[in-house]
Amino acid sequence: MKKLILLLIIGFALVVISKQEINAQNVRDNIYTKENTPGKTPVPYRVLREADIMWSKKIWQEIDCREKMNHPIYYPIEDMDDRKSLISLLMYGINNEGLTAYKDDEFNEIYTRDEVYGKFDALPKKQVDPMTGDTIIIDGEIHYDEVKSYQLKEQWYFDKQHSSLRIRILGICPIRKYMDPETEQFRKVKTFWIYFDEVRPLLATQETFNRNNDAQRISFDDLFFQRRFSSYIVQETNVFDNRPVITYMQGKNSIYEAEKIKRELSEFEHDLWEY
Repeated sequence: MKKLILLLIIGFALVVISKQEINAQNVRDNIYTKENTPGKTPVPYRVLREADIMWSKKIWQEIDCREKMNHPIYYPIEDMDDRKSLISLLMYGINNEGLTAYKDDEFNEIYTRDEVYGKFDALPKKQVDPMTGDTIIIDGEIHYDEVKSYQLKEQWYFDKQHSSLRIRILGICPIRKYMDPETEQFRKVKTFWIYFDEVRPLLATQETFNRNNDAQRISFDDLFFQRRFSSYIVQETNVFDNRPVITYMQGKNSIYEAEKIKRELSEFEHDLWEY
């Protein structure tokens, strides 16, 4: 009799556990299945001919994620629900989608995965256990909150076929700002460059946060394609080895110089028209 009761209790417990597992599989944090953004493809570029490009110039801009408009690029710090930050998405692409990381904005030399992790000081480290004296390996960790800005390499061009000044992003580079433990000073370093056309299919499948409506979000590709971010110019092509603005202007003067370059570009487009 005791054995029978024990078997019944065990059977009842197994039924409860299996039911909980089934319920856990059926639980989802949404009332509908999202199919729009996960199945999106990048908006195709217009076909360009060399004969249609009457003027072009390469511009480097920096996105400061501390600005309110750029918060959807920076947050969340840790992946949550169906949201990722841009750096988290790029690292996912490098680890799982075969995304190529380059050493510079010329896209000639390629970084290995370990070299990318080394830029974040996130390689596995050996450490001696003080209790046992054994050598153990501690996995490194990328601190996504250290990536507070991004640099874009763009090509601005005037398409005479459509009579418009347009911008096309060529590459994107996460910039890490962290405290150097040796000097105890903040350092700002470029980590790696990503060729933008290669990453667009991945950007198109990841949505960004919409402050006003969770049902009307856009993808990262839409965010960049529609220019829904704030940035400032840090470099332009010039005869002095394409020197950055910061090498010849400091402090507020660098901001004035960036605004001057942007104003000249705007005036150039304006002067092409007759009224």
